[in-house]
Amino acid sequence: MGLTSTAALALAVAVAVLLFVGTVWLWPRLAGRNWRAVLGRIVLLALTQAMVFASVGLAANREFGFYASWADLFGQEQDPGVVVDHDTSGAANGPVTVTGKQMVNVPGGAKPRVGGQIQEVRIAGAKSKLTSPAYVYLPPEYFRPEYKDRTFPASVVITGYPGTAENLIKGLHYPQTANKQARDGKMQPMILVMLRPSIVPGRDTECVNIPDGPQTETFFAEDLPTAVGATYRVGTKPQNWGVIGNSTGGYCALKIAIKHPDRFGAGAGLSANYMAPIDDQTGDLFQGDERTKRESDLMWLLDHRPPPPVSLLATSSKQGEDNYDDTLKFIDKVKAPTRVSSILLDSGGHNFNTWRREIPATLVWISGRLKA
Repeated sequence: MGLTSTAALALAVAVAVLLFVGTVWLWPRLAGRNWRAVLGRIVLLALTQAMVFASVGLAANREFGFYASWADLFGQEQDPGVVVDHDTSGAANGPVTVTGKQMVNVPGGAKPRVGGQIQEVRIAGAKSKLTSPAYVYLPPEYFRPEYKDRTFPASVVITGYPGTAENLIKGLHYPQTANKQARDGKMQPMILVMLRPSIVPGRDTECVNIPDGPQTETFFAEDLPTAVGATYRVGTKPQNWGVIGNSTGGYCALKIAIKHPDRFGAGAGLSANYMAPIDDQTGDLFQGDERTKRESDLMWLLDHRPPPPVSLLATSSKQGEDNYDDTLKFIDKVKAPTRVSSILLDSGGHNFNTWRREIPATLVWISGRLKA
């Protein structure tokens, strides 16, 4: 019974309800002043409250996707990625290994030519020596004979920290939304490569090349498009690649687009920060390296580096988001040839509901700036 399963939530709610009914039913019998009656009341109240909190926690986790499994919740999950060396000579499975396939949750989704397909993969980085699980959404056109000689545009999609790549499918509905927008003629068919920003287990690396540490920026900006391009029918020019992210992933997306215009033509940051934080989850990202620290500040990059020929999208809310004022400052700092767009909501918190409101327009926007 998985942590995010309906069965786990239903069981927790059922037990909470039974405990509540049991408490009401047994309370008269436990009304005495002796130690057994007092202990009974304490136990019933404690168990009932514990199950109520468990039910709320399970529901919140299903909605926001903080943890993907019981092992992930209790800190035992090591699957998100390990630092390993890889043979990049072309032998074995290559830089992308497909480990599973699933249908897209859309009408007719059981047929790849109708719904497309989601492939579970592991991506091996030749330069960074990092590897990460991911999901690759292939649009229906990818499986149709008339498109067999066509390359497709692709976007890397990065969730927030400590979210899971599964959030992008079940919580934020990226494949379903891309399928619908393309079916409605609002965007072109596009491959999505969906993953979490924390390549190193248990650490928020903020897509930074940590001095003498994990080279996560290199993984996202160089290794990932190279590996995916060697496996799928994806173009290799900057105009073929975009990057999208929310929260921590949004910061990563904007930074990667700004710093790597030779790889990416567009970047969209949903509720993004504009500077990598330093806290208990990140540890010391910069190791005293002032250059790495400066280049992790997007405002500094816009002020001190030549404006790159890329398109940027920043989103925020006037009420509910802490980054609203910084987003306006970021937009104001952008200079040509960089292009900038925005989605500014009147209200909306730092949560899945807000991002689901922004994702359809974001996919249309990035599709309009990429080419097949």
